[in-house]
Amino acid sequence: MIDRRTFGKTLGLSAGGAVAATLVAGPSGTAQASSGTAQASSATARQAGPAPASAAGPRGRTAFPPLKTVRAGLLDIGYAEVGPERGTPVICLHGWPYDIHSYVDVAPLLAAEGYRVIVPYLRGHGTTRFVSSRAFRNGQQSALALDTIALMDALGLEKAVLAGFDWGARSADIVAALWPERCKALVSVGGYLVVNLEANLQPLPPATEHAWWYQYYFSTERGRIAMEDKDKRHDLTRLVWDTVSPTWGFDDATFERTAAAFENPDYAAIVIHNYRWRLSLAEGERRYEPYEKRLAARPVITVPAVTLDAECDPFTVPGNGTAYRDRFTGPYDHRALKGIGHNLPQEAPEAFAQAVMDAHRL
Repeated sequence: MIDRRTFGKTLGLSAGGAVAATLVAGPSGTAQASSGTAQASSATARQAGPAPASAAGPRGRTAFPPLKTVRAGLLDIGYAEVGPERGTPVICLHGWPYDIHSYVDVAPLLAAEGYRVIVPYLRGHGTTRFVSSRAFRNGQQSALALDTIALMDALGLEKAVLAGFDWGARSADIVAALWPERCKALVSVGGYLVVNLEANLQPLPPATEHAWWYQYYFSTERGRIAMEDKDKRHDLTRLVWDTVSPTWGFDDATFERTAAAFENPDYAAIVIHNYRWRLSLAEGERRYEPYEKRLAARPVITVPAVTLDAECDPFTVPGNGTAYRDRFTGPYDHRALKGIGHNLPQEAPEAFAQAVMDAHRL
């Protein structure tokens, strides 16, 4: 577990400052800090208004229960919670351009098996907000991973099963690699997704580069302006959904439910910085340099892990997991899902939930 004083210093908090504070719903349903502070290990969260407007998805589930918000490090994190409070905690982390609804069908499956499922909005998404208006809107990998640690501390969770895809898998991988004492088990779609900035400077095969078109678009001012424009952002993210999940028969309402999370005022800034940072076109923050140096060495993951590859995901690395097998040195299983695209938890919730349970039992 990260030392409290060190963690507070890393996040720019005073040594005596509380990491977590109870939040209550404001008059408009937005979360506001209540008076007083609470210690991270005993922090509680109250409901912060209803979940975003729901629409029946392809499997018939309409919405999460009312969302909660908790003060966690640099953020007031909005999250959904399903299942018994005393159950083994599972934190499900979404990717881009997605939101918590990637797990709207996974969560009840795990809750029915006795798990406490927590699904947070990543920074820049949905109801998650920065505490300070002056904070740098940083999308680099270690910053997002530390958000997960901060959430666990705020909820008093010593350890949790971590599961994710895309940005979420990267954060889960990093926590498992750098802080294995906080991770009971890991489920990672796409395997080992830790970014190596030096390696990222090298060109990939043309077909792979083609799938990353938006990464290069976001490196331009045209791309930044598009992400800040509501209509262009909507159409761009919808195009990504269509192209990276070619076999998923989602309807318009399913996309619109998630697209509501992209109206977060920090969304464009976080997305643009994330992709520019990966290409070494934007600087990170000095406070995260020690973690990035450790990640550059590609640390192995020792906790029990299940990796998932999706056949129709253009970002799936060829080789059925062999490309990253050496990064997982603990109990391990790998699975390939035929006919499934990038948003694996929402496209194949039963298989994802089973992977979580199996990883926990490894």
